[in-house]
Amino acid sequence: MLPAPSSDALAHSQRVAAHLRALIENAGGWIPFSRYMDAALYAPGLGYYAAGAMKFGAAGDFVTAPELTPLFGRTLAHAIAPLLAEAGGEVLELGAGSGRLAVDLLGELERLGAVPARYCILEVSADLRERQQRMIARELPHRCERVQWLDELPAHFSGAILGNEVLDALPVELVHWTESGPLVRGVALEGEAFAWRDRPIADPALRARAAALGLAPGYLSEINPAADALVASLGKMLDRGLLLLIDYGFAAAEYYHPQRHMGTLRAHVRHHALDDPFYLPGLADLTAHVDFSAVARAGMAAGLELAGYTSQAGFLLNGGLAELLMQTSPADAAAWLPQTNAVQRLVSPAEMGELFKVIGFGKGTIPPLAGFARGDRRHTL
Repeated sequence: MLPAPSSDALAHSQRVAAHLRALIENAGGWIPFSRYMDAALYAPGLGYYAAGAMKFGAAGDFVTAPELTPLFGRTLAHAIAPLLAEAGGEVLELGAGSGRLAVDLLGELERLGAVPARYCILEVSADLRERQQRMIARELPHRCERVQWLDELPAHFSGAILGNEVLDALPVELVHWTESGPLVRGVALEGEAFAWRDRPIADPALRARAAALGLAPGYLSEINPAADALVASLGKMLDRGLLLLIDYGFAAAEYYHPQRHMGTLRAHVRHHALDDPFYLPGLADLTAHVDFSAVARAGMAAGLELAGYTSQAGFLLNGGLAELLMQTSPADAAAWLPQTNAVQRLVSPAEMGELFKVIGFGKGTIPPLAGFARGDRRHTL
């Protein structure tokens, strides 16, 4: 059962809802869902990621892999260390959350003798940026000078680019396939309440992509041009190095499976997943699963070479997660048991191990990634 929000939280949600209603009214009474989602998540001072509510960890709305155990970040450090040691370059993390991954990565890279010249963080949320700065200053003070926050992507970059649970939070287009063809689903008002309304698709690229999927009438799902655009920008920006993206999702054949006819869009509040994206705007995270086939196409169209695609479990176990776990003695139950429980969540097919995928791209000559060294035929694009 969802806990009741505080009066301050409810008041904040009412301000966000008023902002969304104004957007709809100023647009003539209708906006595409992508615009609703963008404002609900990122409107300055109001959106879910732009305001100060607790988001990560047991007290927040969801738990990400870096929050579970430092072994996640340490394993990723081993994945990128050969690149940094051989070719140099920097690290760029997209959307660094609480800062936990940056701390764990930098700490392990230091132990491996592969500290980057700079660790850059692209963070659109001023609130999260402050939290990241506090965590890094507290836990890794001697490396603070290496960390730099960016307001936009650099024109050129060499090194390793990392994005953990970034693509799922980009605004998606909702498409409803009907007898007369695909329609774009948007948001209108019924009084002060938000309501769904479908319209013809005005954007030719979105219309062509929806038509190419050829889904049956009644099918509702997401298409994410924003994810494609981000990957394309990263591909053009990367001069030499690695792009590694970790998120929950599927290849297209599974994403648009007939049984998934209601799509993947969800609202997340206090570790509950809800089907209603209009629930308490500003207090709920909105996410959609990632179509990794589309991500792969966007990367390769931008000049990147696909380095690998596999489950999170496969990537972490191939990359040495179990060996790092064994550095904690089983005799020390207080340290061992929490770590083994966290690792179980990371790799179990019933938890994050199979739902989460890892896709990697390279440009130029880069060392092979151990995380993709062994896989299985289920993970194809």
